[in-house]
Amino acid sequence: MPTVLVVDDEKNYLFVLEDLLADEGYKVVTASSGNEALEKLRAEEIDAVLSDIKMPGMNGIELLERIVATDPGLPVILMTAFAEVDQAVSAMKKGAIDHIQKPFDNEDIKRAVARAVQKRGMDQNLQKIESSSHGVWGLVIGDSEAMEKVFQIVTRVADTTATVLISGESGTGKEVIAKSLHKASSRSLQPFISINCAAIPETLLESELFGYEKGAFTGATSNKQGKFEIANGGVLFLDEIGEMSLNLQVKLLRVLQEQEFQRVGGNRDIRVDVRLIAATNKDLQQQVDAGLFRSDLYFRLNVVQVVMPPLRDRVTDIPLLTSYFLNNFCRNMKRPVPEIPADTMRTLCLYSWPGNVRELENAIEYAILMSKGRSIIPEDLPDQIRSFAGSSKATEISASENRGLMEALDAIEEKMIRDALKKAGQIQAQAAKILGISRSNLQYKMKKYGLFSD
Repeated sequence: MPTVLVVDDEKNYLFVLEDLLADEGYKVVTASSGNEALEKLRAEEIDAVLSDIKMPGMNGIELLERIVATDPGLPVILMTAFAEVDQAVSAMKKGAIDHIQKPFDNEDIKRAVARAVQKRGMDQNLQKIESSSHGVWGLVIGDSEAMEKVFQIVTRVADTTATVLISGESGTGKEVIAKSLHKASSRSLQPFISINCAAIPETLLESELFGYEKGAFTGATSNKQGKFEIANGGVLFLDEIGEMSLNLQVKLLRVLQEQEFQRVGGNRDIRVDVRLIAATNKDLQQQVDAGLFRSDLYFRLNVVQVVMPPLRDRVTDIPLLTSYFLNNFCRNMKRPVPEIPADTMRTLCLYSWPGNVRELENAIEYAILMSKGRSIIPEDLPDQIRSFAGSSKATEISASENRGLMEALDAIEEKMIRDALKKAGQIQAQAAKILGISRSNLQYKMKKYGLFSD
């Protein structure tokens, strides 16, 4: 339950705002002066501040300045009975995220507070990503149970010489895992060389991998190093290895077994120390059974297998990923970060994501470009996502999982709390730290979802 601090020296406004916001599901803390507000801020975690400007003693502008100095990420909304444009501009320049005139419209207050609370949540999500215990894994974002299994495997094998086979659908982040394995190993200062086997014709792929000698073929006017030589001491990542021809598979197998090869047109053995990481979106065992992939190479590659889950199997990671992409794109575009209302997040969570994380990333970039206000609404999303959300299949998903507008987000939140508690060994203080919320907030949510009996 988000906590909102309401500050006003007029008790009637305090009563009205407390009732209004409590009905919206917020925990409301009140203060009748700026100094009292600072005491409340020191005493508990606040997600948003709604304060009057004109107050005796410390006014709202001064309170805003004090808050910005100690917690610059805390959203502050200022209210005034005077419709002064200069005052509103000054408040926004000093860090307020909104400015509302009294007497206010209840809907304006609710919208402003919802935006502020969501901004706080998104900022905390981003902090959680950046300070995560998986920080060594770079852009590998996720706290779902499915991703936890991935982290467990890669943590154990990162700083070894074991060959790793990463499998999964396109867009699930296979190359990101490969780069993260390299980053977390003792080879991190050595080269990471990547090559997509599906993007290069067979006749060229061999020379790309092994290099060639001068005169090996028409156009070979000088010696050229291949990727194996360039990656010496580091990592060679072979993406879409299932597309490699059987003829070339034989030569790759020799390199893996002997750590040596010959350039195209050469007769000298070249020794290298290269760790191989391969990736595929195909079922290589089926390829072996069909005679399209060598069994001996498959078993040599498949020393350690990492299976990247599709995004539809890690729905609880969608809010985290969305927060990351929103902040990243808006920072690069030098634009303010928009909010994601509940119906938009529900739309994102119901979609099947055939393109996985890459498709989500593209969808968020598109939505930022299409949005016209402070929020990304469902209409800002790509057509296929909006169409799916309104389809009978999405309705079936929503009904079968008992998800309404807010229930979809509740289901995600409950799953994240369960995962955090499991990861923390049921220690609430540690779970709260993982989730980026206070312990009291966690306990409230545990009670809400009936998790104390687990």
